[in-house]
Amino acid sequence: MRRALLAAFLTACASAAIAAPVAKDQLLKPPADAAHYVVVSMAGKHGDQWAWTLPDGSIASRYSQSLRGWITETDEVMTLGSDGLPSKIVIRGVTPNGDAAETFTIADGKAKWTSTSDSGEADAAPAFYLAASGTNVANIPLAAALVRAGANGLAMYPSGKATLEKGATFEIKGPKGPETVQLAWLRGILPTPTPIWLDSKGNYFAEVGYIATMPVGYEGNLKAMNDFQDAETAKAVRNVSHRFLDPENKAPVLFDNVQLFDADGGKFVANQAVLIQDGKIAKVGAAGSIPVPAGGRTIDGRGKSLVPGLWDSHLHIGDDWNVVTNMATGITSFRSPGTDIDRAVDATKRRKSGDLLMGEPYVSQIIDKKDPLAAQGAEIASSQAEAIAAVHKIHDAGLWGVKFYTSMDPTWIPAAAAEAHKLGMHVHGHIPAHMRPLDAVRAGYDEITHINFVMMQFMPQDVVDRANTSQRLEGPAKFGKDVDLNGPEAKAFIAELAQRKTIIDPTLVVWEAQLTSDGGVPAPAYASYMGIMSPVYDRYFKAGGYPLVEGYTRDDYRKSWRKLVELVGALHKAGVTIVAGTDGQGIELVREIELYKEAGFTPAEALQSATIVPAKMVGADKRTGSIAVGKEADVVLVNGDVANDLGALRRVVTVVSDGYVMDGDALRQAAGMSGKPK
Repeated sequence: MRRALLAAFLTACASAAIAAPVAKDQLLKPPADAAHYVVVSMAGKHGDQWAWTLPDGSIASRYSQSLRGWITETDEVMTLGSDGLPSKIVIRGVTPNGDAAETFTIADGKAKWTSTSDSGEADAAPAFYLAASGTNVANIPLAAALVRAGANGLAMYPSGKATLEKGATFEIKGPKGPETVQLAWLRGILPTPTPIWLDSKGNYFAEVGYIATMPVGYEGNLKAMNDFQDAETAKAVRNVSHRFLDPENKAPVLFDNVQLFDADGGKFVANQAVLIQDGKIAKVGAAGSIPVPAGGRTIDGRGKSLVPGLWDSHLHIGDDWNVVTNMATGITSFRSPGTDIDRAVDATKRRKSGDLLMGEPYVSQIIDKKDPLAAQGAEIASSQAEAIAAVHKIHDAGLWGVKFYTSMDPTWIPAAAAEAHKLGMHVHGHIPAHMRPLDAVRAGYDEITHINFVMMQFMPQDVVDRANTSQRLEGPAKFGKDVDLNGPEAKAFIAELAQRKTIIDPTLVVWEAQLTSDGGVPAPAYASYMGIMSPVYDRYFKAGGYPLVEGYTRDDYRKSWRKLVELVGALHKAGVTIVAGTDGQGIELVREIELYKEAGFTPAEALQSATIVPAKMVGADKRTGSIAVGKEADVVLVNGDVANDLGALRRVVTVVSDGYVMDGDALRQAAGMSGKPK
């Protein structure tokens, strides 16, 4: 619910402010008897939230958080009508995305709202307004309203309908002894069921996930509750997975009359036929030249393109529903640059058993220095020896690589990277504070993640020294526009990256949303998904970019954005390997590929960055990454001519993963989508 439930999904969720944000010292101050919650992750505490009742009966709440230097200071006042539904909401303060200002009122038979994402009105009705910002603990009355509504559910403003389904109970350790809490599932808020925890009386208790909101004194239950929640999610998704991974779906299939993308040769070939049998690419030939084996079927590919299964090279493993969404978008393999070891091992194991419908993962885990700005979910080190020990822990768990993060001590990296290489592991990551990209590459990085960290080579020293704060975004946003990519420094830098065979994972799509948008219209990555995910997503799709700082304008940010695109083009032109990744939900992958074309790639080169190139990066190109006889059957049939319209990759008709043939519409329905991307 609210921002916390979308934090792992969206990196940009606010636009230009309605007014100057209300300062922290002007926000409400919780009384001593306020209900107190903490914002925590497995890395520790990040903030506090409070809820209390004002003299007029309104519900007040306050949110205070610092997450790796990103500040949230907001309050919210909610007035409830006699029906227990909001008649007025006022939200003030600031989030990492700028002004949190938002209002909702019911008067004269009309419900009206204004947020940094949108504004609108509707006829007043028994409905609950789901705020775009605000606090998590303001969900207390929402949970109560949904419990009262029961199976009938509750209408929502701006649109939609939500229900709450109670699930299994779980015993936790309370300050005074054992207590029983209940896991429940919100439906209709997001495309797939959203977990929320209730206490023994059926009231709001906590929201558990990557970042959790829990009552003070109960935070020691975080891992146990999260593990239980994941296990309950797995039960639901297991049935979905078994349906798609039924042995009958592995019967032979012939794709005839398709435009084939030859990823090995980097070309599109018209009028082709591809036979898939026994989980492999059995034959490739001219259209009409391959017979269908007994028990097989033919899929007519006229007007369609057949491409290798797509790779997202920056896709953190989300919950089990997230990976179903990934498959629905044609992602049959991915690289997860930072996933908790236990989660990675468990998800991989269940994928192999057929209990989880997920693309083939290549997982790294983050290593960071013990620091208030350390990454959540990382392996934390307090010395070089501990960093090396973390490398061994990740290797022994069977993961593919290690990822160093922004608070890492630069002096520890050479030894830790050397140890990882000795163990046959890939080394990549963010660029730590006080370090520049060339320093990291010379210290042992095989790959740099995020184009803003590549741009850090040209940033002022003050920005470099604070790269583990918001400066990693604000520095390139402010100064990127002035970088001369044709100058000797830039040319020497790019040449050395090429000479060292450094890989770049740009995630351009992240920075497009952050730097270019004023809000009001969906970001390009999400425009095709408007109306088919959920009303909540529609609002966030239209949200604006990163707040302007220090007198800089959106035009300044857009110029810096164009320079990031040009940098990707210059890297590619120089022979530096580029792999397509999103750091999102995977639905952004096609936009990432489109942006490479804007940077100067040919359509074939752009598509290679999401097929054969990442397969080569992880050493899997002999068995997947292209459509060739003998390779594993990982292919996607899409509606349209990809050679002339990369956007056709969104229009998934059929996905084949490990030889299992799956209908695109059925996959989207399982992932909670109500229709096809446009």
